[in-house]
Amino acid sequence: MPYRKTHFINEHFYHALNRGIGKKLIFKSNGDYQRALQITDFYRFSKPPLKFSSFLRLSAKDKSAFFKNLHKNTPLIEIISYCFMPNHTHFLLRQTLNNGISKFMANWQNSYARYFNTKYSQKGYLFESSFKAKPIESEDLLWHVSRYIHLNPSTASLVSINNLKSYPWSSFPEYLELGKSGFTETKQILDHFKGRKAYQDFVYNQAAYQKKLKKIRNLILE
Repeated sequence: MPYRKTHFINEHFYHALNRGIGKKLIFKSNGDYQRALQITDFYRFSKPPLKFSSFLRLSAKDKSAFFKNLHKNTPLIEIISYCFMPNHTHFLLRQTLNNGISKFMANWQNSYARYFNTKYSQKGYLFESSFKAKPIESEDLLWHVSRYIHLNPSTASLVSINNLKSYPWSSFPEYLELGKSGFTETKQILDHFKGRKAYQDFVYNQAAYQKKLKKIRNLILE
């Protein structure tokens, strides 16, 4: 694995990207996206009392109880925004424990790769190598990177801009409180805006986004 130059600091924010090797698909079905969400929720905490494979064998009732207890623990990271795309993933993270981002991303990447390779009878690497990450050094950039992440499905023409809030594999529906509960910490971003509608308008404001794109280009990791 390549040497990582980024030194992750507690309470600081980072944009992290995983991409399929050769830009190949890493999600082929809704079930794949659902598994990725489960893995995200599971591995954002330090030292879960069960292996993920053992967790999967629990009944629905026991899984609910497990997560209820797990969520009492201090997480490795806080997930500010995320988006799962057909051949890559975006996370906007705040590290809360030492080495939290490195541990979370390594566990996420390894667990999902094992699942994918087993399901599709593949061998070898699924991801390009180590994940990429860039620090977010101001609140202004934090908002714009969050918007960039949430705009990904529209930018890639997976959905129209008018249907962006219906894309189920990102944190955008949580920001708009569209009946989706999850693990995203939306307060850091939403506190800057006068309500959820104001954040939605900020995301949809393509003209302003294009003006800011050069400012955040070194943070979008594409």
